[in-house]
Amino acid sequence: MQARRLSFLIALSGLTACSAMASNANLPDPAYDAPKATAHGMETAVLAGGCFWGMQSVFEHVRGVRQVWAGYSGGVANTAHYEDVSEGNTGHAESVKINFDPTVISYGQLLKIYFAVAHDPTTYYRQGPDVGSQYRSEIFYDSPEQQKIAQSYIAQLTAAKVFDAKIVTEVKPLKAFYPAEGYHQDYARIHPHDPYIVINDVPKVEALKQEFPTLYQPEETVVEVQL
Repeated sequence: MQARRLSFLIALSGLTACSAMASNANLPDPAYDAPKATAHGMETAVLAGGCFWGMQSVFEHVRGVRQVWAGYSGGVANTAHYEDVSEGNTGHAESVKINFDPTVISYGQLLKIYFAVAHDPTTYYRQGPDVGSQYRSEIFYDSPEQQKIAQSYIAQLTAAKVFDAKIVTEVKPLKAFYPAEGYHQDYARIHPHDPYIVINDVPKVEALKQEFPTLYQPEETVVEVQL
């Protein structure tokens, strides 16, 4: 697993997942968003944007996020396994499931972080050194409201020409989320010196800290995943 990822790093030395990000990293707030909740609760977002190690690490550092799992979305249950997904023909994307408190952070604010620092939404089936349909940019919505927020924000960013290239993020209904194998959970936290993490994922968390200081939390949200 690590050897496969590192082979991409060697072949694409010097390229990071953040190297092709927005020309203007200060993205606007979503013009359309869910109103701030008045009572504590729990809502869920499922997002795909490259290797789930980095996506999980970013969102575990966001205030209001309570739990983040790495996993698979877009395919069926019997192919929701790393070795199958890595072949790139299961329909799955490496994804994260985010449980968040809507009194602290909104769905639209999570999408702003997603587009600004978590991944590059302009590369088709590729994030940094990782290539394949399993690394696509995709938002899996679980309600009409989430669908509207996502589609409206993509249209807003497109009209504002924030990115130098076209946004290729897909917006599709969530059918299911399957947690990844235990060794993938909290990988960046457990293996902070892995070259892949150092090159590709640490800069994303640092960008979150710099660009979203009021939403950044230094301690990761840690969750035990029951498989």
